[in-house]
Amino acid sequence: MTPERTAMNGSRKPSPDEVAEALRARIRTGDLKSGDQLPTQAVLAEEFGVERGVVRLALQRLQSDGLLTGVTRGAPPRVASPAAVEVPQQTAAGLGPRILGAFQGEAVRIDALCLTAESLTLALSEPLQRIRAGKSAPRSVKVRVLLPARDLDLAFPRRAEPLQDDGAVHQRWLALRNSQGQVLKHNLESLRSTHDLDVEVTMRALPFTPPVKLYLLNGTEALFAYYTVEKREELIEGSPTELFDVLGSDSTLFRFEVTAGVRDQLFVTQSAAWFESLWNTIATELVLGT
Repeated sequence: MTPERTAMNGSRKPSPDEVAEALRARIRTGDLKSGDQLPTQAVLAEEFGVERGVVRLALQRLQSDGLLTGVTRGAPPRVASPAAVEVPQQTAAGLGPRILGAFQGEAVRIDALCLTAESLTLALSEPLQRIRAGKSAPRSVKVRVLLPARDLDLAFPRRAEPLQDDGAVHQRWLALRNSQGQVLKHNLESLRSTHDLDVEVTMRALPFTPPVKLYLLNGTEALFAYYTVEKREELIEGSPTELFDVLGSDSTLFRFEVTAGVRDQLFVTQSAAWFESLWNTIATELVLGT
């Protein structure tokens, strides 16, 4: 492998995060493949010009991201095998375990695009309980959420009869969007004072109805689902009303990981780029309230 010393700002010794990122890049580009054994900590310490403790911390970060197995003081670790092929699950069943897995890392990063924050709020309940119980201790949690703007003429939910006023349907959706967003922010930000956790929760508004939901976890995993529109009857202001709507918790969730091959890696990176493009251009400030 090419020595990294000169790439790390000359004579300055790289940090554990910088060493981890250099090794992570080798895994993503295929220089290190599934099952490959890494050099010993002594060899890596010599290559990067750091102490073994720095290398050990870097390897632990990669293990937390699910990229390495066997990080011990014995034999060198190996690049983790891609996840076994799994059957896509409904969001209600599949999102929670993946969010919980994301919280095994020290720096948790979640980006979400959705119609409301209901599924994400529910999925966060277990990892937050584990933090409160002292069973999990990430250093930081950064969450960004893109939601439809409050005054948007939504494609769904809406009345099936086009001549009917959608005001009550829209208000019901808006109340759910606001309440779930507020609960999500409160639950996360409350840990800032009680557990001295670096927490940042930011939400922005989209000028369109999202046809899909997307969750990006720690920059290494993407969960994707289509919002399938159905016609069904609901009680609106006490009256049975036919609506075009979706059940987000029942949508089929597809999982992609950067370590599962080029196809998955490209999907994750392109999904992250798409999210950033929306966040930095057409998304606007979102205020949760009545």
